[in-house]
Amino acid sequence: GLHGRKTGRGWYTYAPELQMPPEAPAPKAKPAAVWAVPALKELLMDLGAKLELKPTPESVCFVAPLGLDASAAALEQGLDPSRTVAVDPLFGFTKRRMLMVNPLTKREVRDTAHALLAADGVPVSVINDSPGFVAQRVVAHIVNVGCDIAQMRIATPEDLDRAVMLGLGYPKGPLAMGDALGARRILAILQAMHELYQEPRYRPSPWLRRRAELGASLLTPEN
Repeated sequence: GLHGRKTGRGWYTYAPELQMPPEAPAPKAKPAAVWAVPALKELLMDLGAKLELKPTPESVCFVAPLGLDASAAALEQGLDPSRTVAVDPLFGFTKRRMLMVNPLTKREVRDTAHALLAADGVPVSVINDSPGFVAQRVVAHIVNVGCDIAQMRIATPEDLDRAVMLGLGYPKGPLAMGDALGARRILAILQAMHELYQEPRYRPSPWLRRRAELGASLLTPEN
């Protein structure tokens, strides 16, 4: 945390002189036919892609799932998995872009998608099939745990968020974080992951489900 950063000791040992290795350069861009779900169209057009109205056998297909992996998203859209990649839409696309491939994604499709997403210099991380990408899974779990704490009345919503911000140094508490990202989006991520994994840790909290369905803030207390 902040204390560890200042002293150099804590849960981790911090070494300021340690440099992260540079990322591998993105592949060279190649002209390609592109099809994308609505959530990605503006991004891809800004990057210079010429979008098709319908996917063709030659299209590189982009999907933007919440809580699903690239395989499930391709099948859900009725797309050819070998020509489909997924991009995480949760935190926007200005700082880093997360590209997910499935076991059947062709290498040339992956490289074309990678080059296109990196065309404006924004770094791109490429991962294999992973439901919820990385950020979706981690953040949705944090929000859900916060909702469970509020549901059990261990702390008021305001006190919970304040404690997390002061104690862990988060810019927002878990409930405000869920509001900022959209409670319905967080619920969709958890529902998809719980259906796939069948693990209790991904079961949506009643607190989250009720407020998402009502369109209410996660900071809304019980009466």
